[in-house]
Formats: sequence, C-alpha cells, structure tokens
Amino acid sequence: MLKVLVASLVAFPLLVTLTLVLQNPPANRIGEVLEASALENAAHNATSLHAGSEDVSSQLTDMPKDKLLGGLLASGFDEGSCLSRYQSSLFQKPSLHKPSSYLLSRLRSYEDLHKRCGPYTKSYNRTQKLLKSHLSASSTECKYVVWISYSGLGNRVLTLTSAFLYALLTNRVLLVDQGKDMADLFCEPFPEKSWVLPVDFPLKETFKILSQKFPHSYGNMLKKNILNTSTVSLPSYLYLHLAHDYDDHDKLFLCDQDQTLLSRVPWLIMKSDLYFVPSLFLMPSFEQELSKLFPQKDTVFHHLGRYLFHPSNHVWGLITRYYQAYLAKADERIGIQIRNFDTGPGPFQYVMDQVLACTLKYKVLPQVDRKRTIGTQSEKANLKAILITSLSSGYFENVRNMYWEHPTVNGDVVEVFQPSQEQFQHTENRLHNSKAWAEMYLLSLTDVLVTSAWSTFGYVAQGLGGLKPWILYKSDNQTTPNPPCRQAMSMEPCFHAPPFYDCKTKKGMDNGALVPHVRHCEDMSWGLKLVDNHDGL
Repeated sequence: MLKVLVASLVAFPLLVTLTLVLQNPPANRIGEVLEASALENAAHNATSLHAGSEDVSSQLTDMPKDKLLGGLLASGFDEGSCLSRYQSSLFQKPSLHKPSSYLLSRLRSYEDLHKRCGPYTKSYNRTQKLLKSHLSASSTECKYVVWISYSGLGNRVLTLTSAFLYALLTNRVLLVDQGKDMADLFCEPFPEKSWVLPVDFPLKETFKILSQKFPHSYGNMLKKNILNTSTVSLPSYLYLHLAHDYDDHDKLFLCDQDQTLLSRVPWLIMKSDLYFVPSLFLMPSFEQELSKLFPQKDTVFHHLGRYLFHPSNHVWGLITRYYQAYLAKADERIGIQIRNFDTGPGPFQYVMDQVLACTLKYKVLPQVDRKRTIGTQSEKANLKAILITSLSSGYFENVRNMYWEHPTVNGDVVEVFQPSQEQFQHTENRLHNSKAWAEMYLLSLTDVLVTSAWSTFGYVAQGLGGLKPWILYKSDNQTTPNPPCRQAMSMEPCFHAPPFYDCKTKKGMDNGALVPHVRHCEDMSWGLKLVDNHDGL
C-alpha cells in the first residue's frame, strides 16, 4: 500500500503537466507557461516577504484582491499572456478613487467597437480602401485615430492616453504605430483585437515625412484655406501635428467648431508629445460627457493609465524581482525621481542640496543625528526603503552614505536603492525603455513620492500610483530654489504647451482661469492641469 501511495504521489503531478501540454500543443506555449509560472512565483514571494513568515496561501486568500481594479479591466483575457493585468492588485495599494459607473460602461462599449472595427475586420478593410484609392471621405461605419510613436517614453504614455480619451469622446478606434522600440513594453489592452497598427497600413511609409508643411496636415490646409466648415469634399485622412512646436493653425484642433469638420474624416493621424487632456475639458461639446466619465476631474490619467498600460511579461519580471528583493519588506516606501535638464549627467551639488532640503524639511526622509555614531535600538524601528531613479548614480550614493554614516534621530532603519544608472537618456533603445518603464511602475508603488519639475517620467509614476508628489522646482542659474519644492495640487500630468486662445472670440486668453478644474501647473506657470474642484483650489 505504501508503494502504491508513493507511486500515486509521483505520477499525479506528471499527469497534470501532460494535460496542460496536450491542451496547448505548440512548442512555444511551453516556454510561455514556464515563464508565466516563474513570474507568478515572484509575485507570490513578494507578497510573502511583505506579510512576514505566515503561510503564503493563507495570506493570498485573506488579502483583499481587486483583480479588475474596480471594474476598469475586462475579464476573460488569457492571464498567462499578461501577468501584470491581474497581478498588479497584489502590489498596488487599493485606489482611493473609484471609476464612475458611466466610465466603466463606456469602456465596455469601446471594447465592442474595437472588436467590430479593429485591424483586418470587414469595416477596417473597407475603410482602408479609401486610403489606397485616395478617395474623398465618405460615410463609413468606423472611424480611426492613428497614434504615431514619438519622443521619450513618458511623453508617449501621456500622449497615448490623450489620444485614447479623444477616441472615446468621438467614437473612433485607436490604433498604435509602435515604432521600433515599443513592441515588448505593454500588453494588449483590448480584448480579442489588437491595438497595433498593421504593418501593411497604406500610409506607413508616409509617417517618416510627416511635418507641419505636409500636404494633408490639418493646420497647413487651414492656413492655405483649403479646408473650412463649408468644404464639401474632404480627404480620407488628415495629419494632426500636436507637438510642442505646433502653430496657431495646428492648435485649432482644440477648438469646438473644428470638431464638426474633423468628425467627417475617416482617418486622423496624430503625432504629439503633449498631454492635451486639459484642453478637451475646455471644449463645450465634450463638457457633459467628460463630467459623467470623470466626476472627480483629476482622475483621468489615474483611471485611463491603469486601464491601458500593463507591463509586458518581460517588464513585469523586472518589476516583481526588484520589488521582491528590495522593497517588499519595508514598512514605508519612498520614491525620489531626479531629472535635471542641464548639460552633462551630473550629479550636481545644487540638486543634491535641493533634494535634501525638500525631503528633510517636509519630513519625507528621517533626520540623521550627526553627533552620535550609534543610534537608538528599538524593536519597533520602522524600515524605510528609498527608491531613487536618476540617470546618475551620484544622488543615490550621497543619500546612501548619509544613512550609512549617521544614525537616524527617531531610530528608523533606512535602506537606499537605485535600479539603474544609464548616464544619458537613450530614446528608441528597447532595453533602456524596458528599464525606464519598470522604474516608472516601481515609483508608482511607493507610499510617498518626490518628483522633478517638467518630467513626464514623474507624471506617469504619480498618476498610476494615485499620488500627489512633492515637486522639486526647476532651478535657475544652478542654484537651489527657495522653497525647494511644493506638494502637487493633483495627481494629473501637466499640459506643457497649451494654446492661449479663446476659440469663440478668436482672441488671446488665459485658459487657466476659465473653469475651476483647469489650473496652471505647479512646476510650469504657463502649463495647464486638471484639479478636483471640490478641493477648493
């Protein structure tokens, strides 16, 4: 009987494995299953470390998990193909901001639209023929926004969110031109149909020469009076130049009256490095819909960012392994993101002085006792993990040495970590972007966040994490600003180059003073950002 029992225990796992393999016969699926299993173990181990020495299975059972993030995410995906989609709730703190039921309904409706009109559907193929034959616009079942990969990774995440919100508001399908370095960063966000623009898209080669003077540029055509509201025959596509160097004619895209004309064009090709969401909130035709989608105005990127951007299995491995090794055991996690725009990699002493002036003044970091060599021993000492992200290693070394050489005044134990030191930003480098995306996500998992002015890298982290960071003011003349920082009004990113223009009167106007929920940014006085007008700001 004992031999039979032993044989059964050995054979049972083999039978389970064979069943899984037979259900998924292609050879490459075996590798995916093994990778998925390894990453799932990493996630479970991280939870185990954070919880202590109690049984892992009971911890996961007792832990309140919201796999669908309050209904933001659709169920039914193959979990192994994108582990982060449903495992993120094991690492993120539960959001304090619940999505509206109307937003959830509209996301499900969009997913149906994407399934019906996505790549290689009958509607897509039919609408694509307009481009191949250079036909004028006609009534089509599906209309599209094509987003072109452009600028740094932080800018891409923000502009892709802007493009998706515009697609949601105008009942268009969003398709993404990934470029050379985005293929293995994000999972597919929509069920069944890809958001990736097909490689055989007729205008693919044209993307290389898109500019403000391009013949199909919307601003250029307005400037030459080729287009106006009375135009009967419209082109099958228009190029929208929404980058930081856009001119007054390009900016008319953000005017209500122009949306009527644009709504008749099947294909809109968009290139941008700006988070133009705040200007959408200033357009009367979108006002009612946006109020229903986002009753709390400063949650746009928080909700849409968590809906759209799930790290690929490769990047999720970077995130979970680092979190497990360095952050999981901490009682408090503090993120410090340092980006300066001076020439050279740094470190710069005035930046280091600013970081310490901010974090010590506002008690983000514990003070050190420089008079004593031995700190107070306490069984209840808090363990604080400081995660620093910077192109330079110098700031990390300074903070690490400070807590190594001196005890803290309150007895806290401090550990300091930095995942990478790239020295220079390598836009369009795939490995560099994988690390950058992993670091943005890790910063979003912290409890308190300090970010640098003007940095879209920091904007992404704060929005995903639902955090109002301490923002380090931009320095003038390489001196430490006084005050060194301030806490953000909201977790929303800043629109760096908004138009100062009243579409109705066609005169210059301060768009940061029109409505209570669109204000000027803390780190860029001319920028615009969304705030929650219930805060009385």
